[in-house]
Amino acid sequence: MRLGKLLAVLLLLNVVGCDQATMMKTVLQPQDELVAKDYIDQLRQRQFEKIERDMDPSMRNASLHEMLVRMADLFPSQPAESVKVVGVQKSESAGESEINITFELQFPAGWRLANVATRTKAGQTTIVGFHVDSLPHSLEDTNRFNLSGKSLLHYLALVLTVLIPLFVLAVLVVCVRTKIERRKWLWILAIILGVGSFSLNWTTGTWHFTLLYVSLFGAAATAAPYGPWMLSISIPLGAIVFLLRRKGIGAAPVAARHPRTPQA
Repeated sequence: MRLGKLLAVLLLLNVVGCDQATMMKTVLQPQDELVAKDYIDQLRQRQFEKIERDMDPSMRNASLHEMLVRMADLFPSQPAESVKVVGVQKSESAGESEINITFELQFPAGWRLANVATRTKAGQTTIVGFHVDSLPHSLEDTNRFNLSGKSLLHYLALVLTVLIPLFVLAVLVVCVRTKIERRKWLWILAIILGVGSFSLNWTTGTWHFTLLYVSLFGAAATAAPYGPWMLSISIPLGAIVFLLRRKGIGAAPVAARHPRTPQA
């Protein structure tokens, strides 16, 4: 019974992710959002003085004003139809904190992505990053999961993302039902762990392989809020080894382990 509960918990950990949009709202304080929005409004209105004054010394150089002008030129003259937070990163260390906020702004003429990073130290806030990009579509539409126009690699990764966990679960059931006298839990652990990681960005098609990586159930599909879907595939090495060695590691029949003594 305990073994069944353990397997259920492990499976849920692999298929149920944290609601990152809710987490984003928890991390982001209203005051931090207002400060970042104010800097973006100043940039759109070409009020560069306060931005330049609040820029961190590490960001100040001879081309700062020119860079701000180029970013301001990316904004249409019309007011934004909507502004929403699509990314938040926050870190704190002794005596200082940094927060990086990304906004998506919708205009009648298109979309803009604005990123503002600030650092607060000894009660003083400075800008340590400022960037603006033009987008042909919203991030939600750009990173929406779809099958059209995908390569053979996309389809192969998708099929393996589905089949590998099913294979691991099937081998896991076989292992649970197999009589193993010693350390069955080690075989269970080996079966549910995948080795290495092949990760594919579903939107861009870019991929990379990591050898030193361990995953649960051999595959996963994840997506950050407004971000691309990432498919991650591992080699189910433990499950493969168990199938190949199953007959050798299974407990012998009782009659074979305890042969009867011939009676005189």
